[in-house]
Amino acid sequence: MRRYKKHFINTIRHHFPDNYKNIITDIDNHYFTISKDTAFATTSSNPIDKRLDFCAYFLALIISLDQLKLQYESIKRICLEITTEYVRPKNRFQLFLKRLPPKLIDTWFSSVLLKWLHLKTSKNQNQDGFIANIITDKNETYGLGYGIDIIQCGICKLFQKHNYGKYSSILCEVDELTSALAGLKLIRNGTITLGAKKCDFRFKRL
Repeated sequence: MRRYKKHFINTIRHHFPDNYKNIITDIDNHYFTISKDTAFATTSSNPIDKRLDFCAYFLALIISLDQLKLQYESIKRICLEITTEYVRPKNRFQLFLKRLPPKLIDTWFSSVLLKWLHLKTSKNQNQDGFIANIITDKNETYGLGYGIDIIQCGICKLFQKHNYGKYSSILCEVDELTSALAGLKLIRNGTITLGAKKCDFRFKRL
């Protein structure tokens, strides 16, 4: 079982104690179909693509809840409960690891890593994947020396392909939480899913 699935099961069981097993089965069935569109991510050289498997299961959840006739806000609330629990550090060591990257920004290791990351993310051989630019100019990143411009969003492509584009913005809300866990405040002027030409991730230290 994928390690993220337990968070889906726990939340669905909480909200639907009488038929959660049927809902999970339904999610798994949708995921089986959707995951064919994200199978490339397991071998993609672009590290951002790796998150697409989780997003495929996330989309399967949304489709199942939508077919149960839940309203958008109810679906959003359940989705955010799951993702919040999924990204939450479970112990001090996990919290340490999440807070470590910003502390390494000004090191030689970070410089080498960010250059490598830019090479990997700025192009993609698969049309369904991400394309992103890593920004290291301190004048463009509030002095931090790290930012990301998502030029093509694999999540948006996946959701739109299955006619659920209006729900993709839910995952964008999780970015603020993951940034805060790293000791950073996310500053973003726009997202592709809401019509912007790019998702501009900029950060300030908390």
